Amino acid sequence: MASTTKVMTALLICEDCDLDRVVTVPDGAVGVEGSSIYLKRGEEIDVRDLLYGLMLRSGNDASVALAIIHSGSMSDFVARMNERARELGAENTNFTNPNGLPDENHYTTARDLCKISCAAMRNDIFRKVVGTRNWNGRYRSYSNKNKMLARYSGATGIKTGYTVKAGRCLVSSALRGGMEVVCVALNVYDMYERSSEILDECFGTYELVHMPKNARFICGNDICRAEEANFVIKKGLPLTYKTEKNTADGSSSYGNLKIYQENNLIFSAKLYSIV
Repeated sequence: MASTTKVMTALLICEDCDLDRVVTVPDGAVGVEGSSIYLKRGEEIDVRDLLYGLMLRSGNDASVALAIIHSGSMSDFVARMNERARELGAENTNFTNPNGLPDENHYTTARDLCKISCAAMRNDIFRKVVGTRNWNGRYRSYSNKNKMLARYSGATGIKTGYTVKAGRCLVSSALRGGMEVVCVALNVYDMYERSSEILDECFGTYELVHMPKNARFICGNDICRAEEANFVIKKGLPLTYKTEKNTADGSSSYGNLKIYQENNLIFSAKLYSIV
């Protein structure tokens, strides 16, 4: 997955680190092969500028610096990457480094990387970083390599990647009509074109439905409410609603709401009596 690896690296930094902290570049981050923000030995820089350099310029040296700053060593950071991947349900992923440089034991699937990327895009700091076209920080300034931000209407992020072995890789995201879609393309030569096609297909096929907090449903002989929620449906197809009274002792809910489309369950929620 090449430098799309850095989605996980950045997520951990956004979740765990003080971005305003000024650090000294670790020796291990100097002269790392591949794409670089050209960190110098003994240079002072804040974590925020390293993070933007990681995601906008794909700095392999920035990834090493951030890994050491976060965990004290590369090996400990990689262990945390793999632990977080399991927490997010990415069961077919294994990281051996924080940047995506080639390694036989460094791998993922498009589905796993999508799970990781969706979680990352729920982090407000992360999504601000990857949606930035140009960054002027305290120590460094960068422009974003991700051409999707300029080429695709509604694009919100997130990361490109390339090595000879991995091919061209792109994790992209876009927001239209209140619905955000994340797309992963691995080893696709025309990654921008193919990702745009996939996103267009998604927006053309699906739409977001908002269920307001004042929505009411009949369950048994009572009028009930469900929590406010959003769910995705296929356009142009009818919905079927079903309610069931809860018979379990001690349950806090009165019943359950299930919504179907083409006989497939697409949404469920607990119902609470308002009588």
